[in-house]
Amino acid sequence: MSIINALAPWQWVIIGLVPPAIIALYFLKLKRQPLEVPSTYLWSRTIEDLHVNSIWQRLRQSLLLFLQLLLLLLLILACFRPGWQGAKLTGDRFIFLIDTSASMSATDVEPTRLDDAKKQVLNMIDRMEPDDVAMVISFSDTVGGVQSFTSSRSLLRQYVNQIKPTNRTSDLREALRAAAGLANPGRTSEAGTNDVQVADPLPATLYLLTDGGFANVPEFSLGNLEPKYMRIGTESPENIAIVAFTAERNPEKPDQLQAFARLENSGTEEATLTASLYMNDQLADTYGVTVAAGEEAGVEFQLEDVEQGVLKLELEHKDALTLDNTAHTAINRARRARVLLVTPENQTLEWALETDEILELAAVVVAGTAELEKKDHQDLAAAGYYDLIIYDRCVPKKMPQANTLFIGRLPPVDGWTQGEKENLPIVIDTDRVHPLTQYVEMGNVAILEGRPVKAPPGGTVLIDSDVGTLFTIGPREGYEDAVLGFAIIDDDENGSPEPKTDWPKRRSFPVFIMNVVRYLGGVSGSTTTPSVKPGNPMVLRTQSPADRMTIEAPNKRRSEILREGQNTFVYSNTDLLGVYDVFEGGGKDAAQQFAVNLFDSRESNLLPRKTIELGHEEVKGQSGLEPARWEGWKWLLIVGLLVLVFEWYVYNRRVYL
Repeated sequence: MSIINALAPWQWVIIGLVPPAIIALYFLKLKRQPLEVPSTYLWSRTIEDLHVNSIWQRLRQSLLLFLQLLLLLLLILACFRPGWQGAKLTGDRFIFLIDTSASMSATDVEPTRLDDAKKQVLNMIDRMEPDDVAMVISFSDTVGGVQSFTSSRSLLRQYVNQIKPTNRTSDLREALRAAAGLANPGRTSEAGTNDVQVADPLPATLYLLTDGGFANVPEFSLGNLEPKYMRIGTESPENIAIVAFTAERNPEKPDQLQAFARLENSGTEEATLTASLYMNDQLADTYGVTVAAGEEAGVEFQLEDVEQGVLKLELEHKDALTLDNTAHTAINRARRARVLLVTPENQTLEWALETDEILELAAVVVAGTAELEKKDHQDLAAAGYYDLIIYDRCVPKKMPQANTLFIGRLPPVDGWTQGEKENLPIVIDTDRVHPLTQYVEMGNVAILEGRPVKAPPGGTVLIDSDVGTLFTIGPREGYEDAVLGFAIIDDDENGSPEPKTDWPKRRSFPVFIMNVVRYLGGVSGSTTTPSVKPGNPMVLRTQSPADRMTIEAPNKRRSEILREGQNTFVYSNTDLLGVYDVFEGGGKDAAQQFAVNLFDSRESNLLPRKTIELGHEEVKGQSGLEPARWEGWKWLLIVGLLVLVFEWYVYNRRVYL
């Protein structure tokens, strides 16, 4: 508590003379009146009254005197303006944004940062005036939920109490858009009417409770929002995080598996710890590592005879965040692509698809053009059985549910066009970045004849010549169709096969065929399934033909997903960290697995940011509400008024002690 002198010295002198004056009046007051009474009932009271007039006589205790002195004391105290330091909310409309991302589960603030943020919001809700309104938004990399503007404190408290932490990363943009949409209403119009304002924009104070583990949002317009950054977290949190973990086959020793991990120390002190590697929950190896403050370190493990399973890496180190102390990676059996070559006859192309390298990646089937007329083939193509179908100088009646490569022909899809036949076209440019033409050298390739092709909108030119595009690729409902504008061999006038290019003699031809199988066949060069971050979709492909998958999450809950375009399955319910089991069709055993890991340096760096940038405005972090002085003199005056009323009552009742 503190006081503020509100009076000048001479004013205090005057106030100081008032109490003695009141006491003196009690000594000097006379109550005797000459009256004739018929009895001696009042004599004792009259004699007592005489005692008051004697200055040396002990003052008789009086309730009125006590009340009057108490009133004077309260007035004197009010003149000192007593008060205490407190905090206040700014404005009368509030938006509370609560960060629920992974870093808010840190325990440097007990019990967690999120619990501390919720506690602060509940405290601010309690400070709201009856006419104030507030809205609460929880967010991570997306908006978790919204409690719309309300003056009901119970509704606001109920929503805040039910907010749960997530394992996701943090992105403020969606939450800001949701807040601005209500604080800065836009305009609307209908056909035949003028543009009208939806509602008057009302200013609001935006309280952002977070540790700042997200990118700045400089392009955002705050409008009527006044931001307040409530920084959550301590100044020196310690954390060691796994930010990368993968496993690959040793190219020199295919039976050997190499596991790699990258660790980050975002704390202020050097840390020495043990990294333990588990294979299917059995300890496989340990690795001691020292990570300097603010630096990175790598760990490596060697495993033998691993065909399928789950690798788990654990850090034996106590820090503020446990979510990034464990990482998983799934090792699945290599999936071979299903490739179909349909050709009248092309021995060169068949040989290129039968090399040992190709057969390790794909199961290749060669069929004649008569296969296109068979119902069995049509059913398999429509069901998405094949990953890639190569049409050599032939065209199907209906496009398959697969990626395709057309050689010397156009796919029966709207938007594809082909020019006139040109002799001796010269290649002038090749897209060396696209996976289909990467490492493909066409400068020394001779082409006898070709026809320039043009893909539908969205297509990409891969090989260009002096007569037009000779190789291009275009999208089709989730699949891709590649078209080569010249044939490798074709029939001459007599119907005999005749080479149309010397490309098969060049080293770039088998490279091109390998690129086609890898890219259009959807072949991955890794034995491990790439992990995803929490909340990100996982794209899966089946090991066997199936139109549905069942995914079992780490909490053992199952959900079924259906096949989408390009013979893929997309699973988006990846909020939990850990390993997910994939069941194909009606299978009872998991056909494959994948992992969800945090792997985010920004979330693992627990040091709260001092400032954040919102809409070109730098907002400094604060640990609490704005300080405010709460005055106590008003309450003293209210108590004094009550004392005065009671004194008036006592005086009129003539009550004495």
